[in-house]
Amino acid sequence: MHSMVMSWWRAHRRGCADWAAAGCGSGGRGDDAAENEGFGGGAFGVRRPLRFLAYKLELDQRQVSELAKILDELKTERAQAEVDDRRALALLADAAQSDPFDASRAAEAGRLRTQATERVQKQVIESLGRIHARLEPEQRARLAYLLRTGALVM
Repeated sequence: MHSMVMSWWRAHRRGCADWAAAGCGSGGRGDDAAENEGFGGGAFGVRRPLRFLAYKLELDQRQVSELAKILDELKTERAQAEVDDRRALALLADAAQSDPFDASRAAEAGRLRTQATERVQKQVIESLGRIHARLEPEQRARLAYLLRTGALVM
């Protein structure tokens, strides 16, 4: 049988419908190595990074709920930046399509991208400051390690 089917079957046999709660992690293999895969890199969503931080930093329930709010705001800002990027691409396409090249549309696209990037960077810094305020010193040291090693990308 396929490994994912076997993992699903084992999880349900134990009476647990959620693979993550069953310890199957992202790979569905049921080992501890699979639990830590798929958390770092890529877009900084909310669910996996929050679970990853809760595990790695040994967060209590209060800290988890506060970090969930912070990460949700960061995710929203990044989503807005993606919308602005699509809008900028449309402006660039319009500028390229017009018979005389429309430099003002191309410049507006550049401004949109710059503003979106600046807003995201501002939100990342603000979010990191708010996370820092809610962590204990040893948790801060673990967070710094995760950022330095690239296991956590902001």
